Amino acid sequence: MKSKQFPKHFKWGVTISSYQNEGAYNTHGKGPSIWDTFTNRRTFKKGNGNTATDFYSNYKEDIAHVKALNLDCFRFSLSWSRIFPDGEGKINPEGVQFYHHVIDHALEHNLEPWITLYHWDLPQALQNKGGWVNREILNWFESYVEFCTKEYGHKVNTWIILNEPMSFIGLGYYMGIHAPGKKGISNFLPASHHAALCQSLGGRIVRKNVENAVIGTTFSCSYVRPFNRRVMHKHAAVRIDALLNRFFIEPALGMGYPLDAFAGLNFMSKYMKPGDEDMLPFDFDFIGVQYYFKVVAKFSLLPPILFATEVPADKRNVKLNAMNLEIYPKGLYKMLEKFNAYPGVKAIYITESGVCFEDELIDGKINDKQRISYFKKTFKYTFKAIENNMPIKGYFIWTLVDNFEWAEGTKPRFGIIHTNFNTQKRTIKKSGLWIKRFLSKRNTK
Repeated sequence: MKSKQFPKHFKWGVTISSYQNEGAYNTHGKGPSIWDTFTNRRTFKKGNGNTATDFYSNYKEDIAHVKALNLDCFRFSLSWSRIFPDGEGKINPEGVQFYHHVIDHALEHNLEPWITLYHWDLPQALQNKGGWVNREILNWFESYVEFCTKEYGHKVNTWIILNEPMSFIGLGYYMGIHAPGKKGISNFLPASHHAALCQSLGGRIVRKNVENAVIGTTFSCSYVRPFNRRVMHKHAAVRIDALLNRFFIEPALGMGYPLDAFAGLNFMSKYMKPGDEDMLPFDFDFIGVQYYFKVVAKFSLLPPILFATEVPADKRNVKLNAMNLEIYPKGLYKMLEKFNAYPGVKAIYITESGVCFEDELIDGKINDKQRISYFKKTFKYTFKAIENNMPIKGYFIWTLVDNFEWAEGTKPRFGIIHTNFNTQKRTIKKSGLWIKRFLSKRNTK
């Protein structure tokens, strides 16, 4: 696989997020987010993002690295509580100015800035009022997006509304293992519906306020296979697939929620208000696909309603990443195929793709050949999708530097640049140098 085989205008980028990178969690007027609260509890044992990679202080160095690695685009998210410390009302000028600095520095390096409006760090003040479970979040989100698009829209052309709604709702409002730590179907269903509404609401606001905007939203996805050929396991795989891969994209495309997959989703009707059916769709310019692992599903009496569970990867004799999830690069192609099959999808960007290991710094170097192998394979499958006439327009690496990986702490390292979390020293890994060489040979004719 050679980079010059990709189309001339194919975009190569890297993605970071506010909570995982910025640090400076309580300085210069920033208010607390749900992740600040969640990780600073005494019962949370994996550290916190109070400092993270200190992007707040190191943004110039990190953006310079993006350029030096021959990438085109820099995708980052805005911290809602850095701009609105209380989630609404009073604006924090220092927070607003920080993102101007980030945008301006990216533009000075001839990098295309991509803004993600929401990457999981809801202001704690809004969570105190119910967070995503409270329908009032539509008004809070509207005000936030109105401000951001008017403030930065003359500089930034490409906007992503939500990052992986199924992840932050499922893990944070059903399983309780992510912030804000809520559990149960009574939290999950309304939070899901409100996120789906905000997904399209945000798109409409960007369209109104940003001239010639390119608007997308991103979806986490997993390639789902049944445990074996028994009908009960096949049906379980259908239900898990509906939850992980169909739940948020189909309402955005005007198809409604995937009620055909299992009857339990009919409970969503309790939270539908008059006019919601018309509010759910939005004509996105692109969707972002974010794929990391394969899921093997089998029938189970628990959890109820879903009646399906995952067979843990570490029980299946497969290659594992540092989070004990299956490494299966071919699944990316399968998911591109799946999303491309929707007639309403115009273009697809791979807005996150990467793999985590426990990389070791030895004699000042990191030989992460497994990560290089992963990229070689996912690039091959991406090119195969393009050859098969799928509208794949770009590939964004997750991530630039090793960061705070949510509930997993700093142990899983996804970066193509190593972070020493004690000194904040950055060291380019062999995978980063490989990316630099790979992209230096692009077809620019």
